[in-house]
Amino acid sequence: MIRFGPSGNGELFYNQGFKTSIDAPAWLKNRGLNAYEYSFSRGFTISEFMAKTLGEKCFENDIEISVHAPYYINLANPDPKMIEKSFNYIITSLKLLKILGGKKCVFHPGTCGEMSRVVAIETLKKNMKELVKRIDEENFDFQFFLCPETMGKSQQLGTYEEVGEICTYADYLIPTLDFGHINAFTHGKLKCEDDFEKIITFLISKIGFDKVKNLHIHFSKIEYGGKGEIRHLTFEDKEYGPEFEPLAKVLKKYNLEPTVICESSGTQAEDASEMKEIYENLKGEH
Repeated sequence: MIRFGPSGNGELFYNQGFKTSIDAPAWLKNRGLNAYEYSFSRGFTISEFMAKTLGEKCFENDIEISVHAPYYINLANPDPKMIEKSFNYIITSLKLLKILGGKKCVFHPGTCGEMSRVVAIETLKKNMKELVKRIDEENFDFQFFLCPETMGKSQQLGTYEEVGEICTYADYLIPTLDFGHINAFTHGKLKCEDDFEKIITFLISKIGFDKVKNLHIHFSKIEYGGKGEIRHLTFEDKEYGPEFEPLAKVLKKYNLEPTVICESSGTQAEDASEMKEIYENLKGEH
């Protein structure tokens, strides 16, 4: 089943007097949402006790929780010590994902730095294969998916083609398609249904329908410039896009069942509800 929810807590959540993510699952359920992404963006500040409690609240309210690994992961870094840190960030994220009772862990693949894109991609591929080996050695005893994310800046690694390639390295690797990032990276090329369908059909041919059916999706409107992504916007924006309806039609056409996480700036829950409404209205069409 397709699920919709926000990344983190928006302005409305706090304006209504809620102070902690422990309150988020019941709040989301009351709004008709059923997904929630908890971010370790700046590091691991949640205790195991709080992770277990949040996971229990998500289970009670039928909220599928996912996590976002720290932003400073870079699997294209040429420094072996920094690569070890990136491996550890991802493995720690997976351990906390298990405590939370979630299944999907999102991470940023890396950046070019001073390297050419060709060299950076080869470095990323080599380190991804080593990461898979390290994860396999952990013998995790729960079902999880590790989800490399498409990125929005010109120096970042993570086009949908690059993400599709590294998702062939293990059964538990599936893409996070951030369509706001893809739109920013391509300077606004996501406009019509065909633009979204091209991405979906490419990935089906590359990694198979089963993985694509279970996609993780990030969606928001994003301002962009010459070097790609600048900042996240809200659905009120009419200049930058992308729009959700063309993607919703593709999700329906291919009977996909992704988790769709909204990353709007401050209105992520409201905009997640809008996406759910758009999708459900399409489902009723004949």
